[in-house]
Amino acid sequence: MKHFYTLLITLITITASAQIPAGYYDHATGTGYTLKSQLERIINSSDDPEISNAIEEEHNPQSYNALDGFNSSYERDYYYETNGSNTILDMYSENPSGSDPYTYSPGSDECGNYNGEGDCYNKEHVIPQSVFSSQAPMYSDAHHLIPTDGRVNGFRGNFPFGLVDDNELVNQSGITNPTQNGSKLGDNLDSGYSAGYSNTVFEPIDEFKGDIARIYFYFVTRYESQVSSWSSYAMFDGSSDKALADPFLNILVTWHEMDPVSQKEIDRNNNIYYNHQNNRNPFVDHPEYVALVWDTTPDTEAPTDPTNLVASNPTDNSIDLTWIASTDNIAVASYDVYVDGMNMFNSTATSFTATGLTADTNYCFTVKSKDNSGNESGFSNQACEMTTNNGSSGGDIDLFFSEYIEGSGTDKVLEIANFTGADVNLSAYTIKLNANGASAWGPALPFPNNTTIVDEDVYVVANGGSTVCTDEYDYLNNAMTSFNGNDAIGLFKNDILLDIIGVFQSNVVFAENTTLIRKPAIDRPTTTFDINEWNVVDNCDDLGSHNQILGIDDVALDEFKVYPNPVNNVLHIKLNSAKKTQVEIYNILGNLVISKTIYNSETIPTERLSNGMYILRLTQGSSTISKKLIKN
Repeated sequence: MKHFYTLLITLITITASAQIPAGYYDHATGTGYTLKSQLERIINSSDDPEISNAIEEEHNPQSYNALDGFNSSYERDYYYETNGSNTILDMYSENPSGSDPYTYSPGSDECGNYNGEGDCYNKEHVIPQSVFSSQAPMYSDAHHLIPTDGRVNGFRGNFPFGLVDDNELVNQSGITNPTQNGSKLGDNLDSGYSAGYSNTVFEPIDEFKGDIARIYFYFVTRYESQVSSWSSYAMFDGSSDKALADPFLNILVTWHEMDPVSQKEIDRNNNIYYNHQNNRNPFVDHPEYVALVWDTTPDTEAPTDPTNLVASNPTDNSIDLTWIASTDNIAVASYDVYVDGMNMFNSTATSFTATGLTADTNYCFTVKSKDNSGNESGFSNQACEMTTNNGSSGGDIDLFFSEYIEGSGTDKVLEIANFTGADVNLSAYTIKLNANGASAWGPALPFPNNTTIVDEDVYVVANGGSTVCTDEYDYLNNAMTSFNGNDAIGLFKNDILLDIIGVFQSNVVFAENTTLIRKPAIDRPTTTFDINEWNVVDNCDDLGSHNQILGIDDVALDEFKVYPNPVNNVLHIKLNSAKKTQVEIYNILGNLVISKTIYNSETIPTERLSNGMYILRLTQGSSTISKKLIKN
């Protein structure tokens, strides 16, 4: 039976800061050797850019001699003896169930020379310094340097730790074996959990076996990038990832499990962090990391499904998502966010903002969780939300310039088209000019109050002095049409640029004494002028109407007919003559969701498509026609 005696006031002093700093392990999100490498970055002496400076404090190595003061102040026996606060806690002489065979006063009983057990204490390298050639910072790393009886330290020597066969004890002069607290040196018991090694090992008492194991786990993690290059050591396998040879990995894991983290270890870990070298032993803070790193049993268990997915707070191009976390036998690594059935985003948190969406569009979301072994949950519930239409920076379905006339004198005309699927009031829209490459747009020029463009109609603004196609004018405004062929013209919505003719801040002539008509395949505005979107003509015959092939209604051409639109579960494509036709349907994120080649009239199943807007493309030879397709 262990006896723990607590000196309350002293313990309060020692453990006042006894907690893991908030965010310290936020970067430790993986499993296996990936987790080990993440932990190495947290506890090493480098400023790792992938870890926020707010949670990373680099290992600040101290000198070997600095440990003398640390041991005198913090390596005291507050845990087993009534007067232990005045003695050094030595794992090789401590008797947890009774009086210690001998005790040491901090500082005054420290030495380098000894004759027998009980003479003095010194500093033990739990990982022998010969392994790493006494190099810094390993040589003075407090996490693996412990105060121990000098003779027992020498008795242990450079031997690995293991499970001693009591029938094969080693004899040495000047010391009993087992030692006065029961530590042993002898051949490893080559059976059970210690099978695989038969040479000499050192075995501490049960009370401290877990402490030794967690020191080793720390050491091979902290020095992951170096351990494979050191001298041969029986406990190491020569690798940088697993690092520990199988017989000793089994021994250390077993000791870790049979001797859980004690208050002594917790306090020591905090004292090293707060009062000495600024880094921590992750396997004291999180004992579960041992299994997460070194458990080689394949993980085949999938996480549970995420639940209670909610879509909210829509903007023109984003929607917020929240859900209740999945659970997993080891750990959930991240979540895949599906948009209309397509895997589009990944999140490590249970909240996410889907961005890059189209205004005034319905989106349906689902979420799956996955672990680091690639196991994947089923889908969460579906949550749908529609983006708003409060303004646009271009690229969404909205009003756009459909014709531009730049003639001699005052023959200046603009045409604006509406193929949005609904009548649009112009109260939120204005026109601005950018004359002669000026650095800024001119003043916003509004349209008359209560002006509306009917769906699939156009609105024509002309200069009062214009003389071309005057029957098609809807509004005369000299300020809106005081442009020349080198002036940019912007259509704005809620003071956000929606569509443009010409190049902002450029005085290069792009259209002079000519008419530009937007090509029928263009179905939306753009904030970047591209002359390839326009047909150049020398008349105004098309003013007052616009040919748009991306309408909501059915499209009927000489070669085929598509119906119905909106579509439910089946889309019919009727070819008037047998001809190879490529059918492609894209979602609004530009991802191909259906592709099929047909040669005659055919039906395309669409029941698996989520509700929303799509683009249907039909290609025959070198000709392609696109149309907007709505799925109900």
